[in-house]
Amino acid sequence: MTSLLTVTTLLLTAWPAVPTAATHRIAASPTAALLRDTQLDPSALYFVSYDGLVNNGSFQQDAIVSHAGYQYAAWYTADRSAVVARRELPAGGWEKAVLPHKLSADDSHNVISLGISPADGRLHIAMDTHNTKVFYLKSEAGLASSPASRTWSAARFGAVQRTVDGTDLGAITYPQFVLTPERRLQLSYRTGGSGNGTNELAEYNGTSWRKQGKWSSATGAWTAPNGVTSTTRNMYLHGLTYGRDGRLHAAFTWREGNTGVLCAPGGLSNHDTGYVYSDDRGRTWRDNTGIAVGTTGGAQVAVSPNLVVDPLGPNHGLMNQESQAIDSGGSPHVVISYVPGRFTQCVTGYAADRVRWGRTFHLVRNADGSWTKREVPIPPDATGRTRIVFDRTDNAYLIMPYGRIVSASKASGWTDWTLVFDRPGMNAFGEVNVDYSRLSSEGVLSVFYQQRSSGVTPSAVRVADFRLS
Repeated sequence: MTSLLTVTTLLLTAWPAVPTAATHRIAASPTAALLRDTQLDPSALYFVSYDGLVNNGSFQQDAIVSHAGYQYAAWYTADRSAVVARRELPAGGWEKAVLPHKLSADDSHNVISLGISPADGRLHIAMDTHNTKVFYLKSEAGLASSPASRTWSAARFGAVQRTVDGTDLGAITYPQFVLTPERRLQLSYRTGGSGNGTNELAEYNGTSWRKQGKWSSATGAWTAPNGVTSTTRNMYLHGLTYGRDGRLHAAFTWREGNTGVLCAPGGLSNHDTGYVYSDDRGRTWRDNTGIAVGTTGGAQVAVSPNLVVDPLGPNHGLMNQESQAIDSGGSPHVVISYVPGRFTQCVTGYAADRVRWGRTFHLVRNADGSWTKREVPIPPDATGRTRIVFDRTDNAYLIMPYGRIVSASKASGWTDWTLVFDRPGMNAFGEVNVDYSRLSSEGVLSVFYQQRSSGVTPSAVRVADFRLS
């Protein structure tokens, strides 16, 4: 296969030890200035599962979201109750509503995701599912579109459902709400399990949900470098993101069901970075060259070397569900992380090896369809994932685990990666979530994070606001 990737590698051995944020602010053009840091809950539920927290998984979309001058956030409090809160922007006090549901399992997959349907002004909540039926609620009409005229309480929400308005999605994982450019609300989710699952879509028509169907395939033969063939997999999305032109972008990695593809049992069977897009709201999917490769509810997107934009074997601890964002020109940018071959060709324990050797990479699709990849010269020093966002002039910001922020300017072609915020006193644990909608409307980045604790001792969840420039 002819590679579509132009690789520029910045070897870390050529860089000094990671400098402080203060020394870097002088050299970097983009900045991240902390405006405020507010507490949502002093005693949120805390337990570590799959190296992460149930209140703060990178695959949540969204744990925090804004609409019509108000911001909304959701989490589980110490007694496992689901809580949804709101505040008037930019700096109003948080109002909390305890919902009639408690977390059913000690599983960090069972996050709470929020979505807003502008057509009827409802807030939608999907939560507490890992290959199980979803717990779903939606607010009364107009609660999100006219928030100042409504008091905030759990009574504003309907009963907890195990379907979405009567539509049975079956056993699902990773419910994520996506807003189309036409302001329609969609729901992305996985059916099946790790190594043997499919991605599906549903769409809200302003009254109820309708399933669109499966769009990725769990089957097909793939042979690893060691000669072992796997016949099942799942497509892990780095994101499902609309550009301003209406194109829906999906970068991903595959995870194989046959762990015999690995050199050691402690690794991850994730391999390659793939890419597809849709120009009809996820009905038809095309590869990087524009060739149709699948339809939702029909012939599904299947494993193929033609979908790969960054080839990588399954022995490097490649993380799934990292991050992507679309710049104002419509180009997708993808963040991935793994252990480069210069450290080892065989990851034997992905968590420990990623902390020790893991590196972050930035991929961008160029106007001619080729992809450029560069290593970010600041290690994540963590097992977890990084988020990518853009300011209004297309400078890029990576929000790394523990709340560190790294930036690169558009003027440099996103090559001058610099640490611009690092405050260990935040005591953030692992991954963070960000409010993409507020950043788009106001230019303010809100970072939702939970503070480090131990065992099952509750800890605070907080929101830090940054001005990006």
